[in-house]
Amino acid sequence: MGSDFYQLSILPFAGIIIKICRAYTNSQEDFEDYYQEVCLQIWRSKDSFNQKSEWSTWIYRISLNVCLTYLKRRKTGNKEIVSDALPEEAIDDSKAFVSDDINQLYSAIKRLSETDRAVILLYLEEKSYEEIAEIIGSNTNNIGVRIKRIKDRLNKLINQEG
Repeated sequence: MGSDFYQLSILPFAGIIIKICRAYTNSQEDFEDYYQEVCLQIWRSKDSFNQKSEWSTWIYRISLNVCLTYLKRRKTGNKEIVSDALPEEAIDDSKAFVSDDINQLYSAIKRLSETDRAVILLYLEEKSYEEIAEIIGSNTNNIGVRIKRIKDRLNKLINQEG
């Protein structure tokens, strides 16, 4: 992967990738593996970006697809992730397992269904209902109701832990 592509097309969206990878992993090692794989898949698929949506939407889609694919592979015991160290530029954002409040939130998010995790992460990134629906392949009308239910569930999960 060229450093120019990484610097211009991936690094500005590292926060998105980090949040999604974090929601689907339980350790720093897995997090780094997922992050690497997402970056690789973004680079591999860059030529198929059709500009019908924002680049950030494309990043979300790839990130979610990679994480969900690897999550399913892990469940079936079919692990095929290659990892090196996380790129230096992303390390500042990757202090993914540090704050207690944040850890508590991610712990609750991890207890949601895979799709609900995706929805709440997009909501937390302040994506519009239309963007969320487009990314997860859902109906815009259902997103508001779904977010309300997810928030209620997260509140209950966090209160159970605390």
